[in-house]
Amino acid sequence: MNVITIDTASLGDRSYIVHDGTVGLVIDPQRDIQRVVEQAEQAAIEITHVAETHVHNDYVSGGLTLCRITGATYLHAAAEPLRFDYHAVSDGDSVDIGSMRVEVRHTPGHTPHHLSYVVTIEGEAPAVFTGGSMLYGTVGRTDLIDPESTDELAHAQYRSVHALADSLPDDALVYPTHGFGSFCASASSDMESDGTLGTERRANIALTATDEDAFVRELVAGLDAFPKYYAQMGPLNTAGATAIDLSPPAEVDPVELARRIHRGEWVVDLRNRREFATSHISGTIGVELAGGFSTYLGWLLPWGMPVTLLADSREEITEAQEQLARIGVDRPTGAADGGIDQWAPDADRSSYDVVTFTELGDIDSPTVLDTRRKGEYAAGHLDGSTHIPLHELLGRLDEVPDGLVHVHCQSGYRASIAVSLLDRAGHDAVLIDDSFDNAADSGISLAD
Repeated sequence: MNVITIDTASLGDRSYIVHDGTVGLVIDPQRDIQRVVEQAEQAAIEITHVAETHVHNDYVSGGLTLCRITGATYLHAAAEPLRFDYHAVSDGDSVDIGSMRVEVRHTPGHTPHHLSYVVTIEGEAPAVFTGGSMLYGTVGRTDLIDPESTDELAHAQYRSVHALADSLPDDALVYPTHGFGSFCASASSDMESDGTLGTERRANIALTATDEDAFVRELVAGLDAFPKYYAQMGPLNTAGATAIDLSPPAEVDPVELARRIHRGEWVVDLRNRREFATSHISGTIGVELAGGFSTYLGWLLPWGMPVTLLADSREEITEAQEQLARIGVDRPTGAADGGIDQWAPDADRSSYDVVTFTELGDIDSPTVLDTRRKGEYAAGHLDGSTHIPLHELLGRLDEVPDGLVHVHCQSGYRASIAVSLLDRAGHDAVLIDDSFDNAADSGISLAD
């Protein structure tokens, strides 16, 4: 048995191809299926089946499109109210794919109808594809479907993980979809996992918990905010997502760019956060094209708001399109590349200062805004700082302190977005582009 891992680091997820050298099963494919097709071609295998562990809340699935172009059979939970044709499977079902036997397990918790797939070849250790059920060291969060179902699903999650573990040997290999930075994961263990079930028995917070009620209380207490765009993913995946379209967006000239900024549309500058701070077109928003780009832009962008992308190169525009298409933000209304001097050479420009925590420590009584999430703030923060999580900032601009505000997060990435939004709204702000771990070493007073 061979397993090919396709990592989507920007969303903290993984897709998989499991194959026997001839035919393969794809698990939880992302919308940009070309990566899957290329991997299958390199392995010289035919994709005959595609399986979803659940209706995804954090990305748009490419499963339906992949099946349509390959002719593969689409496996999905029979209980899901899907609006397209698929091969319905339920707990206890099995499917033979070449020399592989695929056993279906109902593992509710992350979602009510969640499935895991146990793949075996005679004489080899089994592989179990766990989606958002058993993750490395932890489990998938249980509050994405309905807040009122959170506790019930948390209990189901505990029982599902235990039932799955009890049915498999220690050498079973665990392949989760979530848990690599995804907001679909919950509180995690401090112990590293080597991907075997034997290690998970010692590391996973659900498997080491001896009391189900205590586990549920701990799990639910550790749940923090998740991206706003998640609310759109379930309906898109239930209806059946369309194929991805990465054709170049329309080019935007300086006059049209000015009109869009004046109308209050989102014109997003993809450059490095420090380049944006040094000089940017007034009214634009800085969201650096990095690992968290789609997550945070998708979290903040009002759903359906036109978005125009600005970048140094056409390749960066394409990468941003791909990341956004994975979360259902399709077809930017326009783009411009070539750098700031090409986008709108005569446009008004703005800038703001950037400091480190060491430099902040040299300032007498600075006003500080902390844009981290609630759990991060509760674990430790600067004494006297104002706390407004980034994802709440646009709705709480009236709570931002008057005067010059120094803004930080954990690394500088979220703070850079926050400062660009404050600058756009007319606030006087400074970016603290530094790791929060350096704050204590800078002599700044911390509060618990």
